[in-house]
Amino acid sequence: MRKFRAVAFAALVGMALTQGQVSAQDGDGDDDGAAAGAASTEASPQAEKTTRASKDVPELILGSKQDQFTASQKDFELIAGQGYRWKITAAGGLEYKFHTDLFRNVWNNQIVINDLEVHMNGAPAWLEFDADGTIQVQFTTVRPGIYTWSVPDLADKGMKGTITIK
Repeated sequence: MRKFRAVAFAALVGMALTQGQVSAQDGDGDDDGAAAGAASTEASPQAEKTTRASKDVPELILGSKQDQFTASQKDFELIAGQGYRWKITAAGGLEYKFHTDLFRNVWNNQIVINDLEVHMNGAPAWLEFDADGTIQVQFTTVRPGIYTWSVPDLADKGMKGTITIK
């Protein structure tokens, strides 16, 4: 009986996550060609509908040559059940340790660095940029809420924000 319950629960969870997982696999992970519609922070997430194709989150750029402690955008709004691709770029010449509680509350598909893919069976603790460059994270939102992101040692200088999943 115990085994049956475990199998039934696994099947239920699998069915619930299948649509999101399928959308994350629709492409090959490359963003060489047509990108899906961008996730807008100005448009209401309720107005948006989930699609089978992953959408792009506006790129987060940490630092710049003019200001090492700036972030291109502080707050992001996403919708639950949608697949997303999010480019996070370090451009300020410092070492940035990007941390967010979002990764523990989404279905992580892959991380792409220089066209090399990392597929996980769990969430990354953080992303660390020892040099300027871009990391793309592909995931499906599963749990609505407000999550934070920061560069912990530089949060008091303004390198922090929120990610809202509605």
